[in-house]
Order: sequence, then structure tokens, then C-alpha cells
Amino acid sequence: MIRMTLDKALKERGMSRYRLSQLTGVQFQVIDKYYKNKIVRYDSYLLDRFCQALNCKIGDIIEYTAE
Repeated sequence: MIRMTLDKALKERGMSRYRLSQLTGVQFQVIDKYYKNKIVRYDSYLLDRFCQALNCKIGDIIEYTAE
């Protein structure tokens, strides 16, 4: 199972979803869906924007668990 860990990454960096929205130009509602793990299809462009804004690697915002 693939799961977003955007909530943890934001918390570790002391950043809000609103601030991430400002930095990336991505609508708050879209970020909120990633934050709450309500995404079925992941947009590589958005994931790249998140990683750039958070200065992290993809593994810091996505987690894979075998279930």
C-alpha cells in the first residue's frame, strides 16, 4: 500500500498546508487531499513541487508498506 506522509514532513519542518500552497502555487484543497491521504492517483508534477518546497526526497513524503 502506498501512503502519503506529507503530514509528517510538514510537521517536521514546521510548515502549514497553507504555506506549502503559497510556495508551490498548488491550490490548498489539492494539498489537503494529499495531506489527508485521499488521493488515488499521484501527480508526479505535484510531488516534485512538494519535494522542492520542502527540500526533501520523495521517500520523505511517500511511504510503501506491504499489506
